[in-house]
Amino acid sequence: MTTSNSSSQIQAYQYDSSELTAWIKAQALELGFSDCVIAKPDAQAELPRLQEYLDRGYHADMDYLKENLEKRADPTLLVPNTQSIICVRMDYLVETPKPRTVPYAPNSAIIARYARGRDYHKTMRGRLKQLAAKIRQRVGDFESRPFADSAPIFEKSLAENAGMGWTGKHTLLIHKKSGSFFVLGELFTSLKLEFDEPTTKHCGSCNACIDICPTQAIVEPYMLDARRCIAYLTIEYKGVIPEELRRGIGNRIFGCDDCQLICPWNSFAKKTNVEDFYPRHGLDQVTLLDLWQWDEPTFLVSTEGSPIRRTGYQSFMRNIAIGLGNAPYSSNIVQTLKSTRENFDEIVQVHIDWAIQEQLAKRDQALI
Repeated sequence: MTTSNSSSQIQAYQYDSSELTAWIKAQALELGFSDCVIAKPDAQAELPRLQEYLDRGYHADMDYLKENLEKRADPTLLVPNTQSIICVRMDYLVETPKPRTVPYAPNSAIIARYARGRDYHKTMRGRLKQLAAKIRQRVGDFESRPFADSAPIFEKSLAENAGMGWTGKHTLLIHKKSGSFFVLGELFTSLKLEFDEPTTKHCGSCNACIDICPTQAIVEPYMLDARRCIAYLTIEYKGVIPEELRRGIGNRIFGCDDCQLICPWNSFAKKTNVEDFYPRHGLDQVTLLDLWQWDEPTFLVSTEGSPIRRTGYQSFMRNIAIGLGNAPYSSNIVQTLKSTRENFDEIVQVHIDWAIQEQLAKRDQALI
């Protein structure tokens, strides 16, 4: 965190808040951010919805969501002397998604689009630090601290309250002219800037995201049960995935984009020019059996600086085993799973056994 050597210096500096706000937004766009809005350091209105979410148990084992509720609601408790929060977003689509009617190859390994390149968190924080440095050159010293999904912050709520978009029924933020394929970041500052106003909601009667969810995780508009969500199950969760959800997971091995791909507003989704989001190691066109050949050292090398590292090797292979079980019958798949079963821990073995059973059931059905 950058602090002033003298608080009187900060107080003594005079600036036109409206002019400075407009200048900051222009600088943010020059640095490659897709949008920039100024939010009030106040998210009290989000607490009741989070509490209901927790009471229903929809947070699964993400118990950290129960912590620091006061700081989430009042950002000034997280970073004292915060007067304004600069909220930014970065688009991450490399290419326009295919229409939802075009099926994915069943033997492909589907990885959420944000995770096919480098981890965006460092890029986001780095650019926010650059933005703070630019502002400091203009106004002198002030207090600032950058965040990118790295602290107890209602980042989506702050951005929404400042007009960056509205929360869709799938619980993701939607921008009217840019869709929802973007990530968020914040720069907490001691500057008094002009706050932006919320926009209106535009989901209307559309329930496409609710209807398309492979595991029915969107239990009602604006409420998602993480215990059923493919993104949670394949990234955060480390245990045995419930058998009744495995077929719905299909060949999605890290995250899920289905609720975004079906959203009409993503016909306006923008493509990124940020190289860190470009796929590495062919992760946009790799097969399940290709990835099944990875041992742990290969996994660690291939996921260095990648969001995929977060799930860990064994959980990653657990996810691939499910994908192989959901693939069309192949004697090669069955033999490969059987011959490599002992290479993995007990949790992965449970899913390998299930995958073999699924494969053999498809074979037997084809013979009838």
